[in-house]
Formats: sequence, structure tokens, C-alpha cells
Amino acid sequence: MELVIKHYTELTPTELYEILRVRSAVFVVEQNCVFLDMDGKDAKAYHVTLWDNGEILAYLRVLEKGVTFDEVAIGRVLTTIRGKGYANIILEAGIKTAVERFGARVIKLEAQTYARGVYEKHGFRQSSDEFLEDGIPHIEMTLDIERK
Repeated sequence: MELVIKHYTELTPTELYEILRVRSAVFVVEQNCVFLDMDGKDAKAYHVTLWDNGEILAYLRVLEKGVTFDEVAIGRVLTTIRGKGYANIILEAGIKTAVERFGARVIKLEAQTYARGVYEKHGFRQSSDEFLEDGIPHIEMTLDIERK
């Protein structure tokens, strides 16, 4: 396995294609959710991927303050194989990236409600009421780095 952290400007066309393919496979096809994944924010993000033999096992993106929230944000969190601990690996790498690259003191994300426990293991706490996004229940969650 190889953990790769690259800003959008550093991604090769093949890496970007694979990231977008996997995001579409998980969020559009698997979750049967029709939405525009390519939201114009990727160019402002660090992309954190866990690769094995040319395949993405887990992915997320880290966005600087002001792109999604007033705080540094993590988004598009996914794993392609469940139950192997890849979500924990990618979240730890995403948190570290947010702190190292953007000086994050607080990190915010929108989580699918069913996955709340995964994020809570990493110190995130629910910070909004539940809401529907693209027909799927979500909550905002916040991580205060100094309290982690």
C-alpha cells in the first residue's frame, strides 16, 4: 500500500482520472445518487489517496478555509473495500494534511449520518442537525485539533 498526498496541480492525468472514476463509482453508482461530483473545488484541494497495485483503496480531499466552510474542510471521503481499516488510515492522513498544509486548528466536514461513528473515533463531533444532501441524510461534524 502507498499513501499519496498531492495538490491538484501535481496530479497526473491518470491519477486524476482514477480519482474521479472511483468517486463516481462510489457516490453516483453504488449509492444511486445523481449529482455533479465535479464541483469546481478539486483544483483548490490536496488529494489524499491510498493505493495498492494501481487501485485506489481509500480517498479524500482537503480544502483550505473559505472553499467549502469558514474552516479547513475534508470531503469526498471514501473506501472501495469496507472493513479493512482503510477509512481510519485515510482520515488520519487527511487530518495530518489539513494541519500541515493549511495550518488547520479546526476541521469541518459533512458526513453521511450512518458513518458518524467512524469520524467520532478521530475526534469529530456532530455540529449540526441532520439534513438531506442529494437525498442522503448528512450531518456536519467538526474536529477541534487542540482538543483531539
